[in-house]
Amino acid sequence: MAQQFDVISPIDGRVALSVAESSPALIARCLDKAQAAAVSWRQTPLEERLDIVGAFIQEIQRREAEIAETITLCMGRPSRFAAGEVRGTVERATAMAAIAPEALADVVPPPKAGFLRSVKRVPHGTVFVMSPWNYPYLTAVNAVIPAILSGNSVILKPSDQTPLSGEHFREAFSAAGLPDGVFHVLHMTHERAAHVLADDAIDHVAFTGSVEGGAAVTRALAGRAGNKRFIGAGLELGGNDPAYVRVDADLDHAATNVMEGALFNSGQSCCGVERVYVDQDVFEEFVAKATAEANGYILGDPRDSETTLGPVVRQSNADSIRRSITDALDAGALAHVDAASFPADRSDSAYIAPQILTNVDHSMRFVSEETFGPCVGIMSVANEQEAIKRMNDSAFGLTASIWTKDGVAAQRIGEQIDAGTVFQNRCDYLDPYLSWTGVKNSGRGTTLSRIGFEQMTRPKSFHFRTEV
Repeated sequence: MAQQFDVISPIDGRVALSVAESSPALIARCLDKAQAAAVSWRQTPLEERLDIVGAFIQEIQRREAEIAETITLCMGRPSRFAAGEVRGTVERATAMAAIAPEALADVVPPPKAGFLRSVKRVPHGTVFVMSPWNYPYLTAVNAVIPAILSGNSVILKPSDQTPLSGEHFREAFSAAGLPDGVFHVLHMTHERAAHVLADDAIDHVAFTGSVEGGAAVTRALAGRAGNKRFIGAGLELGGNDPAYVRVDADLDHAATNVMEGALFNSGQSCCGVERVYVDQDVFEEFVAKATAEANGYILGDPRDSETTLGPVVRQSNADSIRRSITDALDAGALAHVDAASFPADRSDSAYIAPQILTNVDHSMRFVSEETFGPCVGIMSVANEQEAIKRMNDSAFGLTASIWTKDGVAAQRIGEQIDAGTVFQNRCDYLDPYLSWTGVKNSGRGTTLSRIGFEQMTRPKSFHFRTEV
């Protein structure tokens, strides 16, 4: 008998919904169908694939209210923000469709007498996409749409916290007329997912999740070596993203946006701001402005239209965040937000007040590890060189932001930062026309942009002698 996955809503700790685990027999059938469908789908003209993706986008738009409601229910994002993920999904899918014709076009070198030469972008076959709960639609669309447009079949494993994201994708593709077998959704335990990773039916993997999860994926794929078969994997594994506020920054703009980058989605963003380095000459002023911003958030039931800060996804996550804050305070950190000002903050729940800590350093877990909660550490730096050194003093390298009116300085600093994306005067945003990638423990590979299509295909060269 199939196991049930119960989704515990962080809103009230109750079971919000249940889905059945995919049985081994169902998994096997889906893998077989995906392999078979990939053969015909890759031969389908790109124009037809684009039409189907266009219809998929319209279906997702049509379901905006329904999808937004499930985001709030399953992972606690305030309802006033939940629809933004649907719009972001549409934005990214639309952009990838616009990029596809150029990205998938043949690469033709300069003419050479007596020869025809080209490089084609060939789909891998079946792509296994594993998406997390914090942005279940946005993370999935990064890989699913380029994979489909490239001519691959796709198997999506959504997080068991947000299983309806997969079902919404499946239903939208079905309504859009995607041929049977090209897209599947499987609900699985980590153990069963590991078996799928090791199956010869899988030709490429796109994983978004924790560092530990990325390591588990890598180990599962490494097990193929005995079969002398190797496949690629794109791994987006989160971050501990820094911000640098220079002395010439617009402090009001910086404080508002840095704190939004730290607190949006209750701090549960892979590219959320977790460390802030501020020029010593404006440090006190910035901390005051940032604290005022944090105190302006409203923590409460995410279904309430006034709420701007919802619960984190689970009480166990909240407990871990509280321990990290407490450990830092015990080590000498100073708290700037009074949790008592947020009545919804309760130690026996997933509701946790925002927090700003100063007098913190890199020896503290709060600074060195990914906290993934509504809190941030702010530190003073003497100069640009110190800021660069501290920003790079991390096991992660997803994004970094520089807050300054000097574009030349931002470019100079950005060139020295170990990160996949460097922002000036903004943060916590994915531009679908730019490559989304990380370095160090933030992972490998890329999604989005023209480069993202290279992840979902392999090059195949044609070298024809025409004169013999």
